[in-house]
Amino acid sequence: MDGLLINTEDIYTVVTNEVLAEHGKGPLTWDVKIQLQGLPGREASKKVIEHFQLPLTYEEFEKINVEKQNHKWATCEFLPGALELIQLLKAKDIPIALCTSSAKYKFEGKTGHLKDTFSLFDVVITGDDPRIPPGRGKPYPDIWKLGLQELNKKFDLSVKPEECIIFEDGVPGVTSAKAAGAYVVWVPHPEAHKVLGDTASILDGKGELLQSLELFNSTKFGL
Repeated sequence: MDGLLINTEDIYTVVTNEVLAEHGKGPLTWDVKIQLQGLPGREASKKVIEHFQLPLTYEEFEKINVEKQNHKWATCEFLPGALELIQLLKAKDIPIALCTSSAKYKFEGKTGHLKDTFSLFDVVITGDDPRIPPGRGKPYPDIWKLGLQELNKKFDLSVKPEECIIFEDGVPGVTSAKAAGAYVVWVPHPEAHKVLGDTASILDGKGELLQSLELFNSTKFGL
């Protein structure tokens, strides 16, 4: 969701930089940012605290972040091609699951003003789902396996992971998608490309890299 469907990754960056500036640190650059994308909130926050040596506990850092983020979530909007892709998949009766590392309360804060579109997802799995074992967020594949399990259950299907497409924007997410056994469509943030390095080795022949969701070739997949 974050950074792929909606521009909340940019909001995360703005808020983090505000906190860092208050402590004479920062800014958050993309060589660090790409290590945070897709991680569960606690893990991402701890990385920021450690990297910038902030004099804050996770709880203190999170409290400040949440207060700042809550004032900004209502301004987030769909990224190019995202709304059209969701509508296309729904129109073609393709079962779709949203699997986000965001906790449920953050998911609701980010999507409250976009409910008409997010209600099109057949299944929504958030990062704090109790069925995901502690420490098994992305880059582990558990969240994707749970999403597919719920889709199969809802529609009485037996779809295999290798019959799925997973859309991702961050390296941890791509790693988790490959581990799940699916085909990956990777759409990094425009500013991330300069620090990604060898993207072919990251994909390892198990997906493709796009500059934008607008460039997704639906006919390639029979859609």
